[in-house]
Amino acid sequence: MSTICTQIKPDWDGTPVSMFAETLSLASSPITLILLAATVITLRFRNQWGALALVVAWSFYVSFLTILDPGNTFTTARAEGCLGSPTLFIVAVAAICILMIFYTAPNEARKT
Repeated sequence: MSTICTQIKPDWDGTPVSMFAETLSLASSPITLILLAATVITLRFRNQWGALALVVAWSFYVSFLTILDPGNTFTTARAEGCLGSPTLFIVAVAAICILMIFYTAPNEARKT
């Protein structure tokens, strides 16, 4: 086991992490739970500016998971197998963002 995997996931048993397991892991992180709670509140009140702010926040979070890899830590951990691919999580986040934009968009029928 490499030193990166012992630092990122010290309780990792050596079996490769699947995409679904990684999605569940990312979905249960505190940042994701906070963003999901804010998303529910924004959708409840149909707040366009809140939806825009959350789309930006979700984008920064996904960018951190993919593009802003500090020192190739996540890439190396994925190659070793202690982190799975975040693709399914990114697709779910994209669906949430699209839902927020469409749901909070101005509707002419609602104004009358």
